[in-house]
Amino acid sequence: MLPSRQIARCLLPNRLRLATLSLPRQRLSPAPLFPRQAPYASHVSPLARHFAAASSADEQIDEIQELYATARDEFEIAAEETEKMTVYAEDDRKAAREELTKLQEAYKKAIEGPDPEVGEEIKRRIGQRIRELENAVVAMEETAQNQD
Repeated sequence: MLPSRQIARCLLPNRLRLATLSLPRQRLSPAPLFPRQAPYASHVSPLARHFAAASSADEQIDEIQELYATARDEFEIAAEETEKMTVYAEDDRKAAREELTKLQEAYKKAIEGPDPEVGEEIKRRIGQRIRELENAVVAMEETAQNQD
């Protein structure tokens, strides 16, 4: 059962209900007339530069990862066809090599960009996977030459 005070509050009109509630009031401090600025407003902190480089690196890595996924799919198809020695194996290897070349060009462009921090971030985050794919494609092509 509800206490009588809560029942009374439910039945009172909104204006009166607000008056009966005893909520703590927050004091708002007035906004300063002149907001404080850093002594060197044109100075960009190293942390801000890091986050800007990271966001730029993220965008470029997303593009490279899309190319990587396509190249990886083409490689898997080509490897399967090469293993089975099908008629399509040679064309699939060619398609895998073309996609790998596109990936390598985009990766090289991203690494050699104007910001060396972004290049290092990209190398650190995705470079190993690209080298592994390059080695796998080379190994697949060698296997295909030995089969002939």
